[in-house]
Amino acid sequence: MAVIAEEVNLAGYTTLRLGGPARRFVEATTEAELVAAVRAADEAGEPLLVVGGGSNLVVSDDGFPGTVVHVGTRGVERLPGEGGRALVRVQAGEDWDPFVARCVQDGLSGVECLSGVPGRVGATPIQNVGAYGQDVSETIVEVRAYDRPAGTVVALGADECRFTYRNSVFKGSDRYVVLDVTYALHEADDSQPIAYAELAGRLGVERGARVPLKEAREAVLALRRGKGMVLDPADPDTHSAGSFFTNPILDAARLAELERRVADRLGPETAFPRYPESPGPDGAPRTKTSAAWLIDKAGFVKGHQNGPVRISTKHTLALTNPGGAHTSDLLVLAREVRDGVRAAFGVELENEPVFVGVSL
Repeated sequence: MAVIAEEVNLAGYTTLRLGGPARRFVEATTEAELVAAVRAADEAGEPLLVVGGGSNLVVSDDGFPGTVVHVGTRGVERLPGEGGRALVRVQAGEDWDPFVARCVQDGLSGVECLSGVPGRVGATPIQNVGAYGQDVSETIVEVRAYDRPAGTVVALGADECRFTYRNSVFKGSDRYVVLDVTYALHEADDSQPIAYAELAGRLGVERGARVPLKEAREAVLALRRGKGMVLDPADPDTHSAGSFFTNPILDAARLAELERRVADRLGPETAFPRYPESPGPDGAPRTKTSAAWLIDKAGFVKGHQNGPVRISTKHTLALTNPGGAHTSDLLVLAREVRDGVRAAFGVELENEPVFVGVSL
């Protein structure tokens, strides 16, 4: 039986340690309990919020006026594969980093650069979680989900998930509740080619090189710890939702405007991070730049504080709650940063975490 409680404070279920009470809270530990809890809320016409690790949530101080379903399903199943490829089906409630550690231990490559990412497996396709040159969209072959309007369980292939940068068919929509995810991994002792320059530098190899899986994982964890991006109860900088803003993707006109503003503000010789991005829907070229760089150059340094919240002392892209803050405080800081970057560079930053009952 699923565990049901009333007026549960959601701050205890988010890595920001922020958020008010849920009117009704259901702990679902099996797929049947998860589907039943979602179906019951829908049949009652209640607002529904599905929560996993809470690492990507910003919840209102007022809480949530409906049913919150906490996904606690467990299970990792190795499926038959071929050609050196291993299929692994993972329940949505499994914690992500222990799964990555298990893959490294078992000689399965493809997610090693996603070590240390907080949260649970069910969130990975929603956000198309990525870090250090890997995205989960590179390995996901199927997502089983409960289709709420249809009242049925469906299986979506990778193409149907419509993955793009930090986005998917699941994000921004209440239609699907992820039940499990199947990953296609490579049976290998070495990592996939190291694609991220900072990680390659840490490992002392050229980009495109392969290293033992354990070495790749340890290097990623070290980099993430240095940025306060590995959860640690003793480190206030980890009381965050990770990267608070996505890296902006600019069309040619907006890129030219950014070039002009950077030259005016920092000098014509100043270079800024830029990376080729896939073309837009119209086929026009696009360029990705760094939100962290823009924040820093707009004058928001590490440790910048506004009331009881601050930018991480280790990484300008994380907004943190050292303790005693409210969600409203966090939003004040987020708006200050967003507006400052817009004023300085004409770029509109967009939040990466999911907002519940609040907005910028």
